[in-house]
Amino acid sequence: MRELVVLGTASQVPTRSRNHNGYLLRWDGEGLLFDPGEGTQRQMIHAGVSASQVTRICLTHVHGDHCFGLPGVLSRMVLDGVQHPVDLHFPASGSEVVRALVSLASPGLDLRLHPHSAPGPIAPGLEVQPLRHRIETFGYRLVEPASRTLLPDRLAAAGISGPDIARLQREGNLAGVRLEDLSIPRPGQSFAFVMDTAECDGARELAEGVDLLVAESTFSDDDAGLAARYLHLTAGQAGDLASAAGAGLLVLTHFSSRYRDVGVLAEQAGARAGRAAVVAAQDLDRIPLPRRERAPWIAGG
Repeated sequence: MRELVVLGTASQVPTRSRNHNGYLLRWDGEGLLFDPGEGTQRQMIHAGVSASQVTRICLTHVHGDHCFGLPGVLSRMVLDGVQHPVDLHFPASGSEVVRALVSLASPGLDLRLHPHSAPGPIAPGLEVQPLRHRIETFGYRLVEPASRTLLPDRLAAAGISGPDIARLQREGNLAGVRLEDLSIPRPGQSFAFVMDTAECDGARELAEGVDLLVAESTFSDDDAGLAARYLHLTAGQAGDLASAAGAGLLVLTHFSSRYRDVGVLAEQAGARAGRAAVVAAQDLDRIPLPRRERAPWIAGG
């Protein structure tokens, strides 16, 4: 299963209907928890997901609304008897804060700390890029390797069946028949998490071509001055990011408490998002990864 479980959508100040940040990406057998703000443990209960599903935690930066829920989540994992290792990724400049938060959690979890200070891969399929905020901040991008989809009619015409299919996939060639001749490209799914930033190259690199882009939308376009002052995105800028990147689905979040109706932000983003579909996230939403589009078959390709 691949889906984004939205645990909280508020920015610095929570509201009656919006908890602090928290996002669980369920990706096959992995659970990537992004920016667990205050109250994340309780939100997970409301969302019907367990702390034991978390295998990796990713912090964009160490402002409180993005990390103060960490001790509670870690303690709950200990209480639930989680045995698998948990990887914790965070900007190296925030190490002192992260270690302090970890020290508050119950002992007994196989927690592995991975500070990073430069762009690039940090785990298989997972990379970071620097964002532009008031303290060191990194966004995350997760990409599944591309593969190929076999065409049953072409397999039958070539007389390949049973164990020979697996051999063809493994070796790429069977008795002069190429895998490319009996299949079409199957692009891997991709996800980007862009939080707390002004417009920057890092955000654009993270978002490039992704199926699902989670982007902060702290301010309305009408409050662009505040966005520039505090180094955040407006809704329209989030839409621009999705449009320029060719993203499939833009999920807006991290809303200022000044906006009771975030539908206005969705409208502003949608007006500039190009082909991207736009969703203004609500707490406890479950958003599936968009279906992959198969590349068109080119005869003789």
